[in-house]
Amino acid sequence: MASLLQPDRVVYLVRGEKRIRAPLSQLYFCRYCSELRSLECVSHEVDSHYCPSCLENMPSAEAKLKKNRCANCFDCPCCMHTLSTRATNIPAPLADDPTKTTMKKAYYLACGFCRWTSRDVGMADKSVASGGWQEPENPHAQRISKLIEYYQQLAHREKQERDRKKMARRRQCMPLAFSEKYGLGTRLQRQRPGAPISALAGLSLKEGEDQKEITIEPAQALDEVEPLPEDCYTGPISLPEVTTLRQRLLQPDFQPAGASQLHPRHKHLLMKRSLRCRKCEHNLSKPEFNPTSIKFKIQLVAVSYIPEVRIMSIPNLRHTKESQVLLTLTNPVENLTHVTLAACEEEDPDDVNSTAKILVPSKELVLAGKDAAAEYDELAEPQDFQDDPDIVAFRKSNKIGFFIKVIPQKEDDADVTVTFRMRHDFRNLTAPVRPSEDGGDAAPEAIWLTHHVELRLGPLAP
Repeated sequence: MASLLQPDRVVYLVRGEKRIRAPLSQLYFCRYCSELRSLECVSHEVDSHYCPSCLENMPSAEAKLKKNRCANCFDCPCCMHTLSTRATNIPAPLADDPTKTTMKKAYYLACGFCRWTSRDVGMADKSVASGGWQEPENPHAQRISKLIEYYQQLAHREKQERDRKKMARRRQCMPLAFSEKYGLGTRLQRQRPGAPISALAGLSLKEGEDQKEITIEPAQALDEVEPLPEDCYTGPISLPEVTTLRQRLLQPDFQPAGASQLHPRHKHLLMKRSLRCRKCEHNLSKPEFNPTSIKFKIQLVAVSYIPEVRIMSIPNLRHTKESQVLLTLTNPVENLTHVTLAACEEEDPDDVNSTAKILVPSKELVLAGKDAAAEYDELAEPQDFQDDPDIVAFRKSNKIGFFIKVIPQKEDDADVTVTFRMRHDFRNLTAPVRPSEDGGDAAPEAIWLTHHVELRLGPLAP
C-alpha cells in the first residue's frame, strides 16, 4: 500500500482544544465521549520511574531525590551508549610477603560501541563489580546549593505574604467582633491546614518566622581573567582530543574541553505515563506498573475502533482531468459497520487544505466484522453483500477496496490534497448493558460518528 510506511498521507481531524490533523495510528478514541483525542488534548500522568538498563523501579520521590538518574548504570560520555562492567586480573602484592605478587580481580567500565574505558580518564579500578565509582566534584556545588536554599526561602515568603493578603481581604467585610463571636477565624484556619497561624492572625513575616535567615553573597565581577595560552592559535590541534558540543552540553556542570576530562554520567530514568481525557477524565491509556512488561491495562487507540482509510494505488494526476484512485477501508470491530462518504461543502471551515475536487460513492459501504479466524476457516461461507463493481473493487474479510474520482484544481508543484467526511455507526460494547422489558439484555444502541479525512495524493504528473 502507498500509505503503509507513509502514515502522514492519510490524516484525521481532531476537534479538541486545538484542531489537529494526525494519522489514525497516533490518535486515541474516548469511548465515553465518542470522540477522537490526540496527545495535545489529553492529560499526561506519571505512573512510575524506572531505569532502561537495569529496569529498577523507584517511586517519584526517590527519583526526584536522585535527580532522575540511576545510581548503578552509566552512559558513555563519548557516544552516550550504556557502559558495561568488565573484569580483569591485575598483579597485587601479598599481605604477608610484599615481595611476592598474586593475581587479583579488578573491575572497570567499558563501552562496547566506541571502546572508551574508565581507564582512559584515570579512574581507578574497583575490587567489587557494582557501586561506588569515583565521580568528579563540582567546584561550584556549594554555591549552587546555597542559591537554591535562598530562592526556596524567598518563594516560601512570597507564598505566606499572598496567603496573608488573601485572608485580610476576606475579613474586611465582617467586623472583628462578629468573627471572634461566631468562631470565623478558627473555621478559616481549619479550611486551610497548610497555612501558618501567624499569617492568618495578621502577623508580619518576621514575627511568625522561626527559621534561620539565609543570606548569599553577591557575585563579584573580575577585572582580570586568565590569559590564553601562547600556542592557542599556533599550536597543532588534535580533533580526537577535543570534545564535541553535544559532549559538553551533556555535562553542563563541567563542560570538559578535552577528551581526557570526560567522565561517565549516571543513566537517565524513563517513566511510564497514563493518558486521561480532559473532558470526561477517563483513562485512555494506562500501562502495567512492572517495567519489564510492555502490556497495557487500558489502551484505547483509535485504530481499534475507527475504520481506517488507506491509499492503495494512485494513477497519474493531471490538471482539471478526472482520475480514479483506489482506497481501502478496514473495519477494526467485530460487528457489521455501515460507512457513508460525503464530499465537504464549499464553505466548510475544516476544508482548508483541499486542492482538488472529489467524487465519492453515493451508496452506503458495508464492512464485515473483524474475525481473526476467518482466513483459516475453509468451510466458512462468504457473505453476499451485492457490491457494485463500479464502486467496490474487491472485498476480503473485514476490508474492502473502493474507487473515488479526483479532479485537481490547482496547477502547482504542491501535493494534490482532497478531503471528505466519513460517517459510520459505532456500538460501545464495553458500556453497561441495560436489561430489556422481556427480561433479557438489550443490545447496545448504535451511534453515528462523523470524521473529517484528508488525503495527500502526491504531485501532478509532468
